Amino acid sequence: MTLELDGLTHRYGGETAVDDVSLGLESGELLALLGPSGCGKTTIVQAIAGHVRPTDGRVLLRGADVTDAPPESRRVGLVFQRSTLYPHMTVGENVAYGLAAREISPDRRDELVAEYLELVGLDDARSASPAALSGGQRRRVELARALAPQPDVLLLDEPLSALDRSLRDRLREEIARVQRETGVTTLFVTHDQRDAMALADRLAVMRDGRIEATGQPRALYDDPPTRFVASFLGRSNALSAAVLGRDPLRVSVCGAEIALPAARVDAAAGTRLVCHVRPEDLEIRPTDADRPGPSVSGEIVDVTDAGRRYDVTVRTATGEELSVERPEPPPAAGRTVSVRLPPEAVTAFRADGE
Repeated sequence: MTLELDGLTHRYGGETAVDDVSLGLESGELLALLGPSGCGKTTIVQAIAGHVRPTDGRVLLRGADVTDAPPESRRVGLVFQRSTLYPHMTVGENVAYGLAAREISPDRRDELVAEYLELVGLDDARSASPAALSGGQRRRVELARALAPQPDVLLLDEPLSALDRSLRDRLREEIARVQRETGVTTLFVTHDQRDAMALADRLAVMRDGRIEATGQPRALYDDPPTRFVASFLGRSNALSAAVLGRDPLRVSVCGAEIALPAARVDAAAGTRLVCHVRPEDLEIRPTDADRPGPSVSGEIVDVTDAGRRYDVTVRTATGEELSVERPEPPPAAGRTVSVRLPPEAVTAFRADGE
């Protein structure tokens, strides 16, 4: 294990920012630490880098306890949310600055600067000033600076958040390429589900200072273990439901009866539930369509052209609204349609818990 957090806890006065977090990264793994603002992600980064001494718990790098070690003694590379390039230094000097604490000869420093600037595609900008670079280029220089000392762990703390969508997509692809080519163990911290899903080998979803769930991105998306993960990780319809029977679990959703044989909920008849289903898993069809599967009828109240898809809002007879994704143009607003609810795509949770 390259990086381990063992019961990591940190409090600022009487406020707990990180609460008993245990997490490990294997060599070469890219793990995304995902969660809303204020959930403790940056505090974890600061504890790993040595900028915060945790209230309790340990940080281990390659099996060694570094909880009390100063930042300069840890082999950790860090790219912050905002640019930290020195404006009075050239690009090459900024990258070399990351090597200053290492006992490396001047010739070897020059080689490493050239190697990592070439890795990020900026070998011809070595003599340039940071002010002459675009926002994306400055991010790549910071990535080269963090990688040049060849750290055990690379920490990326919201590195894409200040960029517009098209630029962040390109830089995200660049980070993925660089990580694959170097094989550096990487912790990518973000609040953006799209970035996390696209980059990570594994996700750790945070909420209120704790790890809510860990797993492969697709597995957590398709089969979320908690209501928070279902609602936070991508778009989801949250629908009120009630248990009708067990073995298998049968529920009433929007007036339709659905059997959920794979449901993890074990509840008695009458128990209130919340069922989640992704918009892309729903299917709109004519009300007179003769096709199998549970469905509910409703009126289309809104259609939005989102470019590669249409977002359709259907209001059911029970008053709940369903968001449905369609690749092809849907019926117009005002039409009455049937929406198929595929049981295999419905996840049930207790209404009084997570």
